Amino acid sequence: MAQENWRVDGAHSGIHFTVRHMVISKVRGKFTRWNARLALDPADLSRSTVEAEIEAASIDTGVADRDTHLRSGDFLDAQKHPALKYRSRRVEVLSPERLRVTGDLTIRDTTREVVLDVEYGGRGKDPWGNERSGFTATTSLNRKDFGLTWNQALETGGVLVADRVDVEIELQAVKQAAAKVG
Repeated sequence: MAQENWRVDGAHSGIHFTVRHMVISKVRGKFTRWNARLALDPADLSRSTVEAEIEAASIDTGVADRDTHLRSGDFLDAQKHPALKYRSRRVEVLSPERLRVTGDLTIRDTTREVVLDVEYGGRGKDPWGNERSGFTATTSLNRKDFGLTWNQALETGGVLVADRVDVEIELQAVKQAAAKVG
């Protein structure tokens, strides 16, 4: 069977992250503008692909001053590097509900391999007849691997911002109609 093209339903999808602050608590955030393209092979999900592009300036932690700092050259440098990009290279089917997607993530012109642990929620038709698929993906990144090294030491020990960033992606996609030839 051939790959099918799917469009992300932005109203039912999101990219969220969590990072420790001052060792003692977590800051949560999200990206509000992004898109992804999926090509799924329903007969063999290992032949599927995903590409995503995230607008760096759309980072949102709910605190305007912090978001401005995260967009600056200390972190994402959104003016110079407007997009974060992910492109899958391999999809492994671990079970009917579990996938491992290995791909390349680029942040600030630095590309590193990132593995997503994916829960496949399955497929179903919505009340309007559209076919949908759902996925939840998680990973942890070391921000320093991408050149995001800014930090401040705390007088009590530790640092202001942890190196590890936990990422969760909730993705619901709608199958696109096949292109008509002729």
